[in-house]
Amino acid sequence: MKLDYNELLEMVSEMGFRLMFSGAEIYRVEESVLRLLTAYGLQPQVFALPSCLIVSVNTPSGHPITQMRRVPPHGTDIELLERCNELCRRLCRETPPFEVALDSMKEIERTHKVYSMPTQLAAHFLGCGMFSLFYGGSVWDGLCGGLCGMVICLCLALTSKLGANLFFKTIAGAAASAFVALALTAVGVGQNSDSIIIGALMALVPGIAFTNAMRDIMAGDMVAGISKAAEALLIGAAIALGTALALGLIRPLMGG
Repeated sequence: MKLDYNELLEMVSEMGFRLMFSGAEIYRVEESVLRLLTAYGLQPQVFALPSCLIVSVNTPSGHPITQMRRVPPHGTDIELLERCNELCRRLCRETPPFEVALDSMKEIERTHKVYSMPTQLAAHFLGCGMFSLFYGGSVWDGLCGGLCGMVICLCLALTSKLGANLFFKTIAGAAASAFVALALTAVGVGQNSDSIIIGALMALVPGIAFTNAMRDIMAGDMVAGISKAAEALLIGAAIALGTALALGLIRPLMGG
C-alpha cells in the first residue's frame, strides 16, 4: 500500500496534539511522535513546546512536509493521557492503515469521560475537606474546607464560561474561598480559618505542572521546562494574591 505522507503526518500530529492537550510531558510527546513516524518508515524531526507542536518529515523523493499544531491552554487529564499513550504504543506495534488509526482516535474521543458538575463538586468537597483535616483542623474545619473547595469549583466553572485566563480564574477562586472560610469562622461553624483556607487552596496548587516542568528541565527541554515552571509560579502568585485580597478586605471589618 502506497503511503499518503500528508495523511500520515496529519494523523501523527493529531496524536501528538491530544497527548499535549491531556497534559503529557514534552519528552513524552516528542518521543511518541518520533516512534510512531519511525514505525511507518520515516525519519522525522519533532519540536514541541507547551503551546506548539511542529512535525517535519522528508519523503523518499526528498520532498519536505511540515505540519504545525497550536495547543490551546489546557489542564491535565490522566485518563485521556493513558488512553492516548496506549493507543500510540499499539499503533507503533501494528502500523495499521490510516483509516483504522483515525477510527481508534475518534473512538477515544467518543468514549472520553467528562465528569458532571455534581461529581466535580463532590470531589472538591472530599479532597479539600481532607486537606483541612491534614493541616490540623477539626472535623468542623474539614467540613468548612470542603465547602470552600466547592466554592472554588463553582468559581472556576463560572470564570471559564466568561472566558477568563488561568491567572484571573485562580485569583477569583482563591479570593472566594478565603472569603467563605472567614465567613464560616465568623459565624462559629469553623474554628481555625488558617486550616480551612490552606486545605481549600490545595485544589488550586499547580503540583503536576511544576513536577512536569522539573522533569522537562532534567530531560534537557529547557525552553518547555522554564515555560511551565514560570506558569506554575505565576499560578502560585495568583493564589497568594487572591487570598491576600480576601484577608485584607474582610479581616479589618471583623476586627482581626
